[in-house]
Amino acid sequence: MDHIDRASVDLDALFRPERVAVIGASDAEGRPTTLNWRRVAGWAERVGAEAVPVHPRRAVVDGRTAYRSIEDVPGQVDVAIVLIGDVDSVLPGIAAKGVGFVVLFAAGYAETGPDGERRQAELVRSLRAAGVRALGPNTNMNLFEEFRTDLPGRPIALITQSGHQGRPVFQGQELGIRFSHWAPTGNEADLNAAHFVDYFAHEDDTGAIALYLEGFADGTAFRRAARAAARRGVPLVAVKVGRTELGRSWAMSHTGHLAGADDVASAVMRQYGIARVDGLDELLDTAALFARAGDPPHAGVCVYAISGGTSAHMADLLGAAGIDLPELSAETVTALRQWIPDYLRVSNPVDNGGHPVGDWRGRRILETILADPAVGILVVPITGAFPPMSDTLVADLVAVAETTDKPICVVWGSPSGTEDAYRRVLLGSQLPVFRTFGNCVAAIRALADHLDFRERAHELPVVPDPPPALAGPGRQLTELDAKRLLAAHGVPVSRDALCAGADEAARAIDDQGGPVVVKAVVDGLAHKSEHGLVRLGIADAAEGRAVVADFERIVADLPGRELAGVLVSEQVHGGVEMVVGIAPDPVFGPTVMLGVGGVAVEVYRDVSFRVPPFDRPEVHRMIDELTGSALLTGFRGAPPVDLEPLVDVVMAVQQLAADGVVTELDINPLIVLPDRVVAVDALASIPDPHENAGAVA
Repeated sequence: MDHIDRASVDLDALFRPERVAVIGASDAEGRPTTLNWRRVAGWAERVGAEAVPVHPRRAVVDGRTAYRSIEDVPGQVDVAIVLIGDVDSVLPGIAAKGVGFVVLFAAGYAETGPDGERRQAELVRSLRAAGVRALGPNTNMNLFEEFRTDLPGRPIALITQSGHQGRPVFQGQELGIRFSHWAPTGNEADLNAAHFVDYFAHEDDTGAIALYLEGFADGTAFRRAARAAARRGVPLVAVKVGRTELGRSWAMSHTGHLAGADDVASAVMRQYGIARVDGLDELLDTAALFARAGDPPHAGVCVYAISGGTSAHMADLLGAAGIDLPELSAETVTALRQWIPDYLRVSNPVDNGGHPVGDWRGRRILETILADPAVGILVVPITGAFPPMSDTLVADLVAVAETTDKPICVVWGSPSGTEDAYRRVLLGSQLPVFRTFGNCVAAIRALADHLDFRERAHELPVVPDPPPALAGPGRQLTELDAKRLLAAHGVPVSRDALCAGADEAARAIDDQGGPVVVKAVVDGLAHKSEHGLVRLGIADAAEGRAVVADFERIVADLPGRELAGVLVSEQVHGGVEMVVGIAPDPVFGPTVMLGVGGVAVEVYRDVSFRVPPFDRPEVHRMIDELTGSALLTGFRGAPPVDLEPLVDVVMAVQQLAADGVVTELDINPLIVLPDRVVAVDALASIPDPHENAGAVA
């Protein structure tokens, strides 16, 4: 797949064409092609385009002149929409006509298996050769929906790899939520989600981009598009299916086993500020909040309700989500006491007891809360309709919202949702409105993260071209060679001596002068400790000789293995065991992992991932994501560590990944001491020149 290039993929002609030809258009009632033709014809009229029917046996369709082939259509055709199943029969005419874009409704391609994949690849090759860009195949006609133009505010642009999964999101129009575009990308044989993210991010009025993703056609292009959106301040919200961990046939290290495909996808979304949500309802609600929130000053939240129980419940959920609920100023509290009795809490949450919302006091309370500098977002949970007070409260909320740049999030908890205050007033406003506490909290959490991310979005480094694709897992290095490679690239490693047998091991132990670690060297055996081939605290030469004799007996019982030597290593005392590694990802390329290490790393799975390139502050965020990060800050009286040497190692490992020096790496453990770090064990694979001689980027 090509990478994002806005000059070569001008999607304006797809969304704003002058002439659209519909191949297979029909006016026979009850036929799907008739429904789709009329949908396109209606859309074309709304956007000021001409829709032309193409049918080999009809001269007229719905009163319009029909043409036997697309080549017979007079003038330039910007978009050809193919409704028939025999796509191959019309491709030569599309190519000859010089059409810019083709929309392929037909299924039966890559989604069906290897033969379909072959047909799809041939389809794209023939279209590309003629300069035609394709949407689909196996796509729906959602691009040609009726987009309401009577709704105010900044719109959501929708991208879905499944048209049906976008339907409940797009129907947010019925709730007053504005949409500008819907790109149903289908199989993404050519145009993919990344092209549309890039295009929508450069539309001046886009409030948010909502995505339903099943995979990534081009990881590099997606990252470039996400970076462009981030730098333009356009929020992305995504549902990404496929959370189950996929096996990794190349994995020989902890890193490879831990880096399931979904872990890497989640890391990329965090790295580029994409809010990942689980449900389609969350996708709509979170995108709508982004589109309507504007540019709040900060994410400090105040909860305002008529009930102490409601206030406590919402505050509890917000607090559990890590959302800041700041104390209101003394001046604000004093002002609120004019209208709210002393026995009710007003410091945040604010509980008014109910009655003040029914008269002039309600608006004064709202204005006072929003004037407090500590408040960036106001959350008003209304657990059920209670007219006439709820009607007055809603009217005040809508009126006050027009006077402030701070978003007012309303939760309308009535199960019926038929009340005029909800249907006519709230949904007719530009307030972010939710039906559940959970969706409101999740959306605010996403908004808070976005406000934090936007401060550093301009620092996102340029995404380079991907490294050459590898034909195999590479050649595995010995531990000693892996450490030598790391040391050459700036990673501190333990002092090691490779010994041929017991006599050399005994001398090496004496030379190091103290307890050491003795390890067997066995070609192709990654995790030696699982076989009893790592011994700690070996104090003298005699004990070392005994250990070597044990190793010889153990290895003799391992089929096809030979003891190639013994490694006598410095034993590092104290510190925190961490793991740093590189795992290959088929979509996003070499991926860097940081986590809490040791023999149980795969049990606890306390790890964080990033895809190069990234900067030092991003490594600090990786550390903060770890539950075990508390171990580095002085847990239970232990001295805190200097994090910068650890960051140095992650940055060095990132460079190894970016340069393609290492295909897979596992430094475990990396001992983090108060003032330094030491890699005491490492596994690494490097590109095999024989296997990868024919690899291409």
